[in-house]
Amino acid sequence: MAIEWRIIHLDEVDSTNEYAKRIAGNSTEGTVVVAKRQTSGKGRKGRSWASPEGGLWLSVILKPGRIDPRLVFVGALAVVDTLADFGISSGIKWPNDVWVSGRKIAGILTEGKGSEYVILGIGLNVNNPVPEWLRESATSVFELTGTEIPLEKVLERLLFHLGGWYRVFLERPDLLMVKVREKTFILGKTVRVIQDEGELAGRALDVLEDGSLLIETPFGSKRVTYGDVSLRPIQGG
Repeated sequence: MAIEWRIIHLDEVDSTNEYAKRIAGNSTEGTVVVAKRQTSGKGRKGRSWASPEGGLWLSVILKPGRIDPRLVFVGALAVVDTLADFGISSGIKWPNDVWVSGRKIAGILTEGKGSEYVILGIGLNVNNPVPEWLRESATSVFELTGTEIPLEKVLERLLFHLGGWYRVFLERPDLLMVKVREKTFILGKTVRVIQDEGELAGRALDVLEDGSLLIETPFGSKRVTYGDVSLRPIQGG
C-alpha cells in the first residue's frame, strides 16, 4: 500500500529533524516537514549542515515499529534515483552521504525513539549556491546541470522514490541491500574509517545485510557499524 504523505511547509526552522521530533508523537506516518531555511541544520554526530534557501531540507516521520540502521539507505537510494530523474549519476558513500564525481550533494540523518518513530532527515543541494571554500568537496544540482529546477518538482520525485524504497525496506530488506551494494561506490576501494576509538584502514569489501561495512585489513576482516569514511589511494594504483 502506498504511503500517504502529509507535507508541512515552513519558511524557517531550527532543524526539520528537531521540528519533526517535537510533533512525531501526535503525527501520522508519512508526515513530511520541509523548510526553506534551517538555522541549526545538522548532520551526523551533531555537526552543522549549511541550509540556505534554494536547497531541499526535509524530514520524514516514519513508524516502522523499530529503529534499523538500514533506514538511512532508504533515504540515500531515494536521492540517487531522484538525481537520476534529472540526468545526474550519483552513488552512496557509506553510510549516509550521496556523492557525484567525488563531491557531496546530499546527506541523510536518521534519529529514532525506540519503537515509536524514526525521523529520516534529508538535505539535498539543489539550487542553493555552494560556498567557494566548499567547491572542492560539495556540489549542487544547479552547478551540475546549469538549470534551476523547481524545488516542488524535486520534492515530488524524492517522495515518490522514498515511498517505493520504504516499502522494499518493510517487505524485502534483502532486495534493498542488493541495490545498496550496487550504488555504494567505495566497495573495492581502499578507505580510512575514523571512529571515536581510533582509525581503521583497509579495502571496503561489502555492505552486510545488517547495513554494516566489511573491511579487509592487514589483521583480517573487520565489521564496521559506524564511522566517517574517506578514500585512500590504492597502493600501486
